[in-house]
Amino acid sequence: MGRMLAPGKGMLPSLPLGPWLKSTPDDVVEHIIKLARKGLTPSSIGVTLRDSHSIPRVRFVTGNKILRVLKSNGGRWAQAPRGQPQGQDSKFRLILIESRIHRRAQYYKTKQQIPPTFKYDSATASTLIA
Repeated sequence: MGRMLAPGKGMLPSLPLGPWLKSTPDDVVEHIIKLARKGLTPSSIGVTLRDSHSIPRVRFVTGNKILRVLKSNGGRWAQAPRGQPQGQDSKFRLILIESRIHRRAQYYKTKQQIPPTFKYDSATASTLIA
């Protein structure tokens, strides 16, 4: 929401680097590459540099964002897990079908349509059908 009595959105400018920062851009790039080799995502690399190495923003020190530093050095970075992994819906549907089989097997055992020792096993299901 904007300001009522002044134009603009009221965003503060970023603060310049403080005098406490002793790292050079080359040191920061080395830290980024080392953390990426450990398998950290770019966002977690930024958090680690901020918390452990007192580097407020990588872009202020190196002139590039973390992802651009990784791409320019040819390094692979860890990708965040996807929201919808493949096969989740099929797995869910299989669980629903197997629970339906167990319910019907219980019903047919009480009606003595199948033997009381019948037990459904997904490994032997293909042999039951064929």
